Amino acid sequence: MTKIDKILRGGNVINVQTRSIDQIDIGIDKGKIVLGATDAHEVIDLKSAFIAPGFIDAHMHVESTMLPPTSFAKLSLPHGTTAAVFDPHEIANVLGIAGIKLIMDDAKNMPFDAFFAASSCVPASPLETSGATLLSDDLEPLFEDERVIALAEMMNFPGVIYDDPEVHKKIKMGLRLGKKIDGHCPGLRGKDLLKYISAGISSDHESITAEEAIEKLEAGMQIYIREGSAAKNLAALLPIITKENANKICFCTDDRHPADLRDEGHIDHIIRKAIGLGLDPILAICIATKHVADHYELTMVGSIEQDKFANLVVFDDLQNPSPKQTWYRGELVAENGEAIVAIPSSTNWSIAKNSVHFPPTITQESFALDVESKLIRVIGLVPGQLFTEELHLKRNDEDVLKMAVIERHHNTGNIGLGFVHGFAFSGGAIASTVGHDAHNIAIIGDNDEDMFVAATALASSGGGQCVATNGKILSLLPLPIAGLMSDAPPEQVISQQHAVLQAAASLGCPLDDPFMPLSFLPLSVIPQLKLSDLGLVDVDQFSIVPIEVCPS
Repeated sequence: MTKIDKILRGGNVINVQTRSIDQIDIGIDKGKIVLGATDAHEVIDLKSAFIAPGFIDAHMHVESTMLPPTSFAKLSLPHGTTAAVFDPHEIANVLGIAGIKLIMDDAKNMPFDAFFAASSCVPASPLETSGATLLSDDLEPLFEDERVIALAEMMNFPGVIYDDPEVHKKIKMGLRLGKKIDGHCPGLRGKDLLKYISAGISSDHESITAEEAIEKLEAGMQIYIREGSAAKNLAALLPIITKENANKICFCTDDRHPADLRDEGHIDHIIRKAIGLGLDPILAICIATKHVADHYELTMVGSIEQDKFANLVVFDDLQNPSPKQTWYRGELVAENGEAIVAIPSSTNWSIAKNSVHFPPTITQESFALDVESKLIRVIGLVPGQLFTEELHLKRNDEDVLKMAVIERHHNTGNIGLGFVHGFAFSGGAIASTVGHDAHNIAIIGDNDEDMFVAATALASSGGGQCVATNGKILSLLPLPIAGLMSDAPPEQVISQQHAVLQAAASLGCPLDDPFMPLSFLPLSVIPQLKLSDLGLVDVDQFSIVPIEVCPS
């Protein structure tokens, strides 16, 4: 037999097909797995370490890491992630198809399998102003790239249920092309859920209770258990998993901040947490690998089998799998917590910069609201979740801060005003151009001056996150790429993020990262109460509602 490139010998191989551990050698030749080989140019002794397929994130927005794909890979590869399904709808909502193509171009030629879902909801709903509108005819050419494997999360579930023609045209286009249709239907139950599924939608990552997830699972959906930086649903949903239904379960992060990615991990973090909560380790690894590959029909990844890509993770402790080596297509790319290969980017981001347009009609006076003596609707933050509550409070009640969302794409001058409970700081304002999904400027503060100062600082910097106090900027994290990402090195971005978090804490904010929940408060497709540039959104009614509560 001809010598192959290398053999990984003496490992305990996680067989995700049989959910067992095999003591076999893994041959690698030309980036692919060769089983049964005995002769190689290089033999590497794994010394009884465990070896698993590379981990796969079933659904994430790479923009949420504040890093483009090449920089994201530098942080995720050391954690054993060798593939992900990216939905670039954050940058799509700012720049449209041009933004999607920038992300796809940056993801080429890096040691990471970046798959894509074509962003289905740009804008996410008609209750906000985004930077672009993408119709089915705009999206279809994206599928000419073999990396585009799905139509991304269909967040406009009312459009599905109430038969919006363009929504159904997108779904039918994806199905006609033989692609999966990803879902997004928080709280949807009963007949509405069945109609949503019957349109051809096959997955959901928005369940927050076991009961909701079980209903969707029994109706045939693939359930993605999400554990990211904002929404943490693993503990609530883990009880739904059985050996019999686990093939219908995947793990995803959805949104992951760079410091969390570096310090806690990525999919490996979810695996470890799931094991700690009682899930069988091999089953957890199956959910993080084979089940994603099977759902999306990714035939070259997800398991250690003959002729599949040699994407592998090596670790010592099955009960606490912390990757010590990551292999991508037969090459060692990360070891002992560090990426050990160069991952250069040749992407020209110039067209994605200067994306924040601050209308001159917006002044400090634009933030004024006369509701002092009235009962008002207040967005109630729910820690660790994306959904919010509708509270009825007065302006001078404890922990009621003002919120504003300023349209930043078309110079419309739109400004939505409201109030929020749960941030509990004083003496300043925080602001961000990361505001899902339209990514307008979102600001929270206890005085109009600092709110205006924070908003104008982000306009001047081309986007980012900042903290203002006493009429001055205390700290700024620049995100010049579409107001979402930085082309600075990951460690610099993490350092800048740490600085703005420390600045927010200095105002008395008790949240570890107030910018993460702030980024979801404009999201007009997750119940209950949100704020867009068009006003206060009652997501259940799917309509704009007044701030004042009308007397009954």
